[in-house]
Amino acid sequence: MSAVQSVVRHRLFWPVVALVVLVVASTLKSPSFLEIAVRDGHLFGGPVDILRRSSVLLLVALGMTLVIATRGIDLSVGAVMAIAGAVALTQIAASPNPGSLATVAAAIGTALVIALVIGLFNGFLVAVVGIQPIIATLVLMTAGRGIAMLITGGNITTVTSQPYKTLASGYWLSLPVAAIIAGVVFAGTALVTRRTALGVLIESVGINPSASRLAGVRARTIIWTVYVVCALFACLAGFIRSADTMAADANNIGLFIELDAILAVVIGGTSLAGGKFSLTGTLVGTLVITTLTLSITILGIPANAVSLFKAIVVIAVCLLQSPVVQHRMRARRRRTAPVPVEVPA
Repeated sequence: MSAVQSVVRHRLFWPVVALVVLVVASTLKSPSFLEIAVRDGHLFGGPVDILRRSSVLLLVALGMTLVIATRGIDLSVGAVMAIAGAVALTQIAASPNPGSLATVAAAIGTALVIALVIGLFNGFLVAVVGIQPIIATLVLMTAGRGIAMLITGGNITTVTSQPYKTLASGYWLSLPVAAIIAGVVFAGTALVTRRTALGVLIESVGINPSASRLAGVRARTIIWTVYVVCALFACLAGFIRSADTMAADANNIGLFIELDAILAVVIGGTSLAGGKFSLTGTLVGTLVITTLTLSITILGIPANAVSLFKAIVVIAVCLLQSPVVQHRMRARRRRTAPVPVEVPA
């Protein structure tokens, strides 16, 4: 197999091609798309904007990747984001000193504890009770926003707190704080899952839960762990999204983000059937979705058409990654390959 064939057959080849096409199309339409400028010591420009916009989706998609690797799925991540924003901003609003760093830290800590409880609840329903993951998490997907509405009293709570706002619009080391948070979480997740046995255990549970259990793997603990991690990552995403508007909008924070997260995971090459997973693929899938959304705006296409283009990308990538399509493509290449000619001695 030649080097070119190896590259083309890599599972991230087509997602990367899609990303490059989107960047090239945006650059042709807006020549300054790839320009990066320094203003007041901060980096601005198209690539920096993509990194900042990708942070929320990347956090949610990382947790979703681990859940899907165990043959599960978590539809409650959007509701967890809404609850996290509602809890944090309501507590900050009720404080006599909303601009205090201690107040913000306490609010974030409270929301993280609640997210931990939600993750334990989802993991209990899936690992112990044995409910199908899509049904178990559908409970909180529908009830979670009601809980967030109860926390905010049915109002959109707005807060003025500079430390909390920094999570979405602040800069550190010239880079957006949101992108740094997502980058640190990505690096930490990759380190823990690829430099320890946790990643192998997650994949073993996803490939064959019964066999992994007979081999001594605590499948319940692994499943419980990934649902807790997914809820905590969604909580972090909820902080960033609510800090962007400084408003606890229980109806709109994280709305339909679970679908984008699943899409990012699928584009990255992780199978919905569980088993092998790729965090790098999830990162590429996240960048594809974010760049697609931004490119549609740059190209002057109505924002209402974003869902249509996402659907087209899903269909195209899933078809290219389908085992049936890949088998037929390999068979076609074998038929068109030149037949070696025997030379008489």
